Amino acid sequence: MENTNVELKPKRYVSSKESWALALAGLGQGMMYSTMSSYISDFYINIMGLPLIFVMLLMLLARVWDAINDPMMGIIVDKTKPTRMGKMKPFIIWFAIPIAVATFLMFYAPDGFNATQNMIYAGVIYIAWGMLYTAADVPFWALPNVMTPDPEERGGIISFAKTVNGVGSAVPMAIFMILSWIPYFAEGATLQAEKQKYMIIALVCSLLGTALYLLAFFYPKERVIIPPKAKKDPNEPGTLKRLFTCKPLMLVVLCGVLSSGRYMMQAAAIHVARYAFYIGPSLEGLDAVARQAALNGSVGTVSTLFQICSAIGMFGSMLAMPLLYKKFNYKQIIIVSCLGGFVASVVTTVLGACSIFTVANWLVYLMIPFIIIQCIPLGALNITMFAMIGDSLDYLEWKTGFRDNALGAACQSFVNKLGNAFATTFIVIMYLIVNIDPAQSVAQEAVKSVMDMTGAQRFGMFALVSIVPGLSLLLCAIPIFFYDIVGEKKDKITLELEAMRQEKGITIEA
Repeated sequence: MENTNVELKPKRYVSSKESWALALAGLGQGMMYSTMSSYISDFYINIMGLPLIFVMLLMLLARVWDAINDPMMGIIVDKTKPTRMGKMKPFIIWFAIPIAVATFLMFYAPDGFNATQNMIYAGVIYIAWGMLYTAADVPFWALPNVMTPDPEERGGIISFAKTVNGVGSAVPMAIFMILSWIPYFAEGATLQAEKQKYMIIALVCSLLGTALYLLAFFYPKERVIIPPKAKKDPNEPGTLKRLFTCKPLMLVVLCGVLSSGRYMMQAAAIHVARYAFYIGPSLEGLDAVARQAALNGSVGTVSTLFQICSAIGMFGSMLAMPLLYKKFNYKQIIIVSCLGGFVASVVTTVLGACSIFTVANWLVYLMIPFIIIQCIPLGALNITMFAMIGDSLDYLEWKTGFRDNALGAACQSFVNKLGNAFATTFIVIMYLIVNIDPAQSVAQEAVKSVMDMTGAQRFGMFALVSIVPGLSLLLCAIPIFFYDIVGEKKDKITLELEAMRQEKGITIEA
């Protein structure tokens, strides 16, 4: 028993410099990814004026391709022989700048294109961005799994990196808010001004994000390199079969798919601001310019309100994760936070409905604490699912002798992009259900504003950030009830893995 306690004492492998470099790189990556995930649906629908059905099909077809592309990238990275630069890091240096260029081009609307040309342009750039992003994202988030063999240290590294990554995701939202206060953007609703706003966000986040992202190439050290078996047993399962028969990993992936609704809190916030709530002075008696300024001000206020609440809930839970991990296991944290988020979403939905149907705008402010609670699982899931994937890869190596680090990270990459695609799809479907024509949006010179919408239309759009993500949180907790890499079993796997590696002569550098 004494021996066991000695073995379980944590040993630090990763320096503070490495941990900070990974985290700041995550911040840069978060800036570029959030620019896409938070605003691409609004840009395509309300700024470029792409048909709703096209946007929905583009997102879904791109994710079908990702179902092939992401695992393929994981297999390529896992089969790549380590170089003097490492095994994961070369992909980061190769693809960082192409991702930045594609991020900017995604929010650049060419002048003079007709509808067909716009659709072709958007489709090519969006799919190219997804492929480039995957090529760097998979090895980037596989880095924590090769930086240290200790699951507790790995969990801490992931927690820190994901928290700072979340801060990065708030940067484009902050830029959007600041630009909304500048008179040029606040007082007009011209399409040109809206295009320029998104180009500024994309340019700043691409340049600064890439500079930070490249830190992941220069500082983190790859230590856990498990050499391939000298001779493959013909009876051994192939790479994908190993993956799909790894029950803990598949439960985490299923949780991620079912939690896709959580992405609505960011992706749909701008749509809710345009079509669900108005916060501002009475519009009666105002001339066209003053009316437009009031409506634009409301869009900025409402979107900022939801985004700040989302940030507080998400970042607050991320910051609390290291402390919670000392007292509770991953399974407990996900189940409790998701159930709490669901209950909060019900209260948010009721208060929002009362605000919309009684025209009591002040009720919007009563939703604030419940929106924050509803967003707590966003942070818990973002960090904890990654840590659970690392533990599942430990389990896979313990059971089979293989460790497919990049393929495991590819699962999470696919789940993230699938979640964002589902979020955009839900948004498009809601536009169709409540019969809102984006061609008559505020962005198109205020032909129709939120105050011209029916209560049913406004509530339908509001549901995108209230009950829809709430139900998603409830569903995603179900598979985690069956996840069992916790407690004594997790400790046993850690100890026996160390012994297995020693028998094979595999040493992990400090």
